[in-house]
Amino acid sequence: MEIIEKRAFDFLGKRKIAFVISGILSIVGLIAALAIPLGRANLGTDFSGGVAVQLRFEKPFSIEEARKMLEKGGLPDAALQEFAGTTRLLVRVRRSRDLGGVADSVGGVFRKDMPDNPFTVDSTTEVGPTVGKKLQRDALWAVIISLAGILVYVAWRFEFRFGVAAVAATFHDVLAILGVLFILNKEITLLIITALLTLAGYSLTDTVVVFDRIRENMRKHTKEDFTALMNRSINEVFGRTMVTSGTTLLSLFALLIIGGDVIFDFALALFLGVVVGTYSSIFVASPLLLLWKGKKVKTGKK
Repeated sequence: MEIIEKRAFDFLGKRKIAFVISGILSIVGLIAALAIPLGRANLGTDFSGGVAVQLRFEKPFSIEEARKMLEKGGLPDAALQEFAGTTRLLVRVRRSRDLGGVADSVGGVFRKDMPDNPFTVDSTTEVGPTVGKKLQRDALWAVIISLAGILVYVAWRFEFRFGVAAVAATFHDVLAILGVLFILNKEITLLIITALLTLAGYSLTDTVVVFDRIRENMRKHTKEDFTALMNRSINEVFGRTMVTSGTTLLSLFALLIIGGDVIFDFALALFLGVVVGTYSSIFVASPLLLLWKGKKVKTGKK
């Protein structure tokens, strides 16, 4: 049963509009990328340094109530994480205050507002600015290495120009989502970096499907105009792309709605990433490939 019928839409005819949109997204992403090392972004304790206090309560508690108590107690920037099936709570406070008495301040708030629910402090961990800077560098290298790996793989799988187009599209996706999160003032944590790397893999998969069909049609229709051939190829896999992205978005939408605060930003980054990744495989990767015309694709690899 074909959910989305075959069509003959002129995708590449809209490439100038797409380039304007992508240019704006990329510029915002570059601003966000520059703001991170300068400390202007909303960095989590992983990158900015801070204190993590882990508490174990005797009775179940409401994380929303705990968050309100900390805000009322003078810790509005505290990030909370509960552990499913337990009565443990992790409180993280960024390096924007005197960290010496953070554990005492957190404990004092809960002793005052939850006197009927005793707790013990399991651990107190301080992440220094040196460690935070190292994590920033490691995260940057993780993104660079992943993009280099994509270039090598796609260049081997197809040819070099395909690899360059795929890397440019993937880099565009990472920048776009980073920029959106920066505008939304979302906290940049290691979990967000994980989402960006996951997005890179998803975007690559979508792009390779389109490139595969382009290569197949280049072998079958050797005399066809390259622009028409690419439009034909994108239209042929359009139904598959929409159905795959749609089912993925349904799963991520469920995470957004019922996943809780702990993974909300992660799910949001992936949700937006799937939308942008689907868009880029059609309106970024393919037009970039069109700009770099060549003769024939290598036919020795399948």
